[in-house]
Amino acid sequence: MGQSEDLERELSELLTEGEIRVNEAKKRERLSPKYEVRIQTHIDPIVEETRKYRSMARELDDRYDEYMKKANQSDPSDRR
Repeated sequence: MGQSEDLERELSELLTEGEIRVNEAKKRERLSPKYEVRIQTHIDPIVEETRKYRSMARELDDRYDEYMKKANQSDPSDRR
C-alpha cells in the first residue's frame, strides 16, 4: 500500500471510532482530494442575488458596485 492509501485507511478508522486528535487531523490535511467538482453556469449567482437585494433595499456601503460593473461589461445583453 502507498502512503496515501495508508492515510485514507487510518482516517476511515478514526472517523468510525469517533474523535480525531490533533496529529491525525494534520495527517488528514496531507491527503489530496480524489475528486474536484466544478459547475459552470450561464448566470452569475452573485449578480442575481445582488440585483434582488438592491430591488428590495438600498446598500449602505456599495461594496458590490465594482463587481456589478465588471459583470455588466462581460455580458452586454445583461445591462439595465
